[in-house]
Amino acid sequence: MRTGTAPSLAKSDLPKPEPNLSVAGVLLAGGLARRMGGGDKCLRKLGGKTLLEHVIDRAGPQVGALLLNANGDTARLSAFGLPIAGDVVEGNAGPLAGVLTGMEWAVAEAPDCSWVVSFATDAPFLPEDLVARLKRAVEEDGADVACASSGGRVHPVFALWPVRLHGELRHAMVEEGVRKVDVWTGRYNLAVADFPVTPFDPFFNANSPEDLETAASLLE
Repeated sequence: MRTGTAPSLAKSDLPKPEPNLSVAGVLLAGGLARRMGGGDKCLRKLGGKTLLEHVIDRAGPQVGALLLNANGDTARLSAFGLPIAGDVVEGNAGPLAGVLTGMEWAVAEAPDCSWVVSFATDAPFLPEDLVARLKRAVEEDGADVACASSGGRVHPVFALWPVRLHGELRHAMVEEGVRKVDVWTGRYNLAVADFPVTPFDPFFNANSPEDLETAASLLE
């Protein structure tokens, strides 16, 4: 497991990394948003834009292809202009189902992408160099998977996954009933890319109306 720090602020003055064309991104928007009162948490507004728009603005330039993972009627999300796919495992199976959805979509629709990176859609300040840092962590450690961390906390939904493991993940979810990300990643060599929390944590996520108020103050 590797750690390390490098400048990565919410509003960085550093040049943005070029998109990694071997990586497809999957935006995880399949949660139930209970603490937000239900509905699509990613469609809540922050500074005149939805949370999802903030995430797309930061995630899109980092990858070669981008998929929105969301369940239910896709018409409500069509204005974002992205391909949309519901979970390939039924029963609100959590973020691993979104990761598997992204992997299987990449196999069918983005065959040039050998990696999938997952993004939570309630983190409007995610690092603009997230993909580059995760890819570097995998390469330097010879790891299978890489995830982000900050402030002493690991963020398993901000992670880089090799598409080649899609069959093993499907088996783990369907045949073994695996649902927790750390249970599955525990089977592999995991690298960790650590990000600083100054001036604030770039993985701050808006889980409640109060969090949205905090995010608005950070945005200012």
